[in-house]
Amino acid sequence: MSPNTASSTGKDKLIADEEEVLQAVILADSFNKRFKPLTTHKPRCLLPICNASLLDWTFESLALAGVQEIFVICRSHAELVKTAIKNSKWSKPSAGLKIVPIVTAKETFTPGDAMRDIYTHGIITSDFVLVTGDLVSNIRINDVVREHKERRKTDKDAIMTMVVKQSGVNHRTRSKGDSAVFVIDPETSKCLHYEAVTGYPPKKYASIPREILNEHPEVEIRNDLIDCSIDICSVEVPSLFQDNFDYGDVRRDFVHGVLTSDLLMKSIYCYIAKEGYAARVRDTQSYDSISKDILSRWTFPLVPDDNHPGGHSYEHLRGNKYIAKDNSVILSRTCKIGNNTLIGSKSQIADNAQVTASVLGQRCIVGAGSIVRNSYLFDGAVVGPNCVVEHSIIGSGVHIKELTRVERGCLIADGVVVGPRAKVAPFSRLSKRRQDSDEEDDEFEDAEEECEENDDEGEDGDDEDEVDSELEDVEANQDPEAVAKLGSDTNAIIWPLPTVDEDEDIDELEHPDNQRLMRIGDNASDLVLSDPGSKSESDSDDDDEHFYGSNPASSTTSLPLSTPSNLVAQADSAVISEFQQEVKQSLDRAFAEGHSVDNAAVELKTLRMASNVSLRLVREAVIAAIVSRIKIMAGGGIPQRQEIASMIARWGGLIDKIGGVDPVETVEILQEYCASSDRLPLFGQILAALYQDDIVDEDDIRAWHGNSKSQGQGIKPTSLQDSYNKCWVTGAHMIKQFDEQDSDEESEEDSNGGSESKDPAVKNPVTKEVPSAGATSSEEESCEESEDEEDEGDTDEDDSE
Repeated sequence: MSPNTASSTGKDKLIADEEEVLQAVILADSFNKRFKPLTTHKPRCLLPICNASLLDWTFESLALAGVQEIFVICRSHAELVKTAIKNSKWSKPSAGLKIVPIVTAKETFTPGDAMRDIYTHGIITSDFVLVTGDLVSNIRINDVVREHKERRKTDKDAIMTMVVKQSGVNHRTRSKGDSAVFVIDPETSKCLHYEAVTGYPPKKYASIPREILNEHPEVEIRNDLIDCSIDICSVEVPSLFQDNFDYGDVRRDFVHGVLTSDLLMKSIYCYIAKEGYAARVRDTQSYDSISKDILSRWTFPLVPDDNHPGGHSYEHLRGNKYIAKDNSVILSRTCKIGNNTLIGSKSQIADNAQVTASVLGQRCIVGAGSIVRNSYLFDGAVVGPNCVVEHSIIGSGVHIKELTRVERGCLIADGVVVGPRAKVAPFSRLSKRRQDSDEEDDEFEDAEEECEENDDEGEDGDDEDEVDSELEDVEANQDPEAVAKLGSDTNAIIWPLPTVDEDEDIDELEHPDNQRLMRIGDNASDLVLSDPGSKSESDSDDDDEHFYGSNPASSTTSLPLSTPSNLVAQADSAVISEFQQEVKQSLDRAFAEGHSVDNAAVELKTLRMASNVSLRLVREAVIAAIVSRIKIMAGGGIPQRQEIASMIARWGGLIDKIGGVDPVETVEILQEYCASSDRLPLFGQILAALYQDDIVDEDDIRAWHGNSKSQGQGIKPTSLQDSYNKCWVTGAHMIKQFDEQDSDEESEEDSNGGSESKDPAVKNPVTKEVPSAGATSSEEESCEESEDEEDEGDTDEDDSE
């Protein structure tokens, strides 16, 4: 070959590489029923999270990574998915994305079936990104693709790169019911072994082939990795599914099968992301966690006030409060909006209503005196007067009538009416009776007919047949007494709790007990996940024999997983101990050398990122450092108050500068430290100083005081419980003074006969007073913020960006 020919060939190859289109495949179906009955008439990927559909968040994540062509593989409610794509901003030419929905056969029941369908369609022409339709991510996937392609040049058998992210054992997006053990070559990042781990029943051992330990002098056995469900796949992957019909799940079957096969001889690698955010809405628990991560801005630049996938526009206020910018939201002057809350356009919050750590869709109404906490209301949901909604997901158009209480963990499907004076039991699942859905379903079908002219007939009809059959079974087994408790105006049916017959063969992952670890509002405290104290001597001997005296002829070695958190717990303990020592040294330097609060915060955030520990640990260290340095003045009185005020004024701001604002947690930690140290007598005055410096406010103190733990419940030993109770009594005195001030202010307003502005952003100035010696409260701070304060709050965004 002549030099000119070689040069031309190389140039052509370079141009081809540059022009190669980055493809992605989205599996729109979830292939499980964890969101039922919310997903009875729509697929999970179209459920909203922070007022944008999950599918829109997935599109935004892929667009951010430079993907140009997307195939959406859908089976259930395919017409709804196609309509949503057609009506979204992604279908416009300016979006820069080519999105092709592909409807699979009705016999598609697993991700493996979907991958075989991809092979049949022959749509994949190069390496592609494989994700699910419920992904929220800001990771630069194009960097992973580039690394995967470079690796393929040296390892032709490399067929997949899995994106994972390191996490602590208590990371809120880390699933307690579905995790895995990864055995990785630290030099090449090659995944040598994969083993799925369910949370219940707890797994004690991971079985690793001995040949891996023989062939690799050094391996990492990791159980601290969150699976982001982002895979970079070669073109061979669909064909491998086609050749192996027993591959159903991508991880448990395909990855495990490839790595344990002596015939395939293929390689799979891990990409451990050190930056960015990626998580999948696998269940209602992760829905709650990811929603809070979005509101806390961990997903930046994909946040509600900037790059919102749904195209909405929100104003970001202090405390991570997001209010629709179109001036259509109506907030009563006496309502209270807590931190980490998003309120959609045309929503209304009535007098004395409270909304905290929740998301309200568009056109939602919260009636007078009602409380919505840690809950998610879809578009058009109405909560009547004097209701309580706790840790639940409420569907579109749901009407919760007056004096109704919805307990934690409930899922209420679209259009349900509950109440009045009803009580929805914890973890109830409600949907409309079929006769109440007929008219709405007819309208829905008419709207869909316009989109079906060029598509195969009968697909959605099959979906509706399945839905009718399922609803018929549920309606046939209703308990009249339980339905009667839902109120006289209800149109709801109650879905039964999942059960398992003794003879039924069920996947461990989908077992009802394991699913409890993955549902919203359930701490599963009654499940025995680990009980080392109850382990008998014979049990210990058996375990030792299993671990050390394994059958020498066996081809696997069993390594102990000491707790449900498996291998990560002991490692986390060492990391936390080292982190606490480093933080103490950092704070000692800051205090001794007089560092600025900003510089001290930067160093602490750097330490936290390096150790990947929870924000609470940093806050505990900061509060302990501040409180321990307050000198106890002889005789107390004014000198003591001055000493406390001086210390809080100088260093108090550090509490909120370390990466997030959580004033209720601040009071909890202050109580914990004072109750267990000689600073107990100073608790009230320190709390008053924090209130005076706007580090905590009245609502935060009330929220802390209402927590059962603040009274010392469950605290051991008894002496510490008594100290907790003393702090609680001190808080009660402060709240009493708040109430008295409210009464005085109302009396003064009535006597003056003055009229207040109806603008929720305007308030009368209130002057705070420093409490007198021994006092435990200060005057109430107005729950409304002035426009100037909001402007300042806008520049004080959560440092977690």
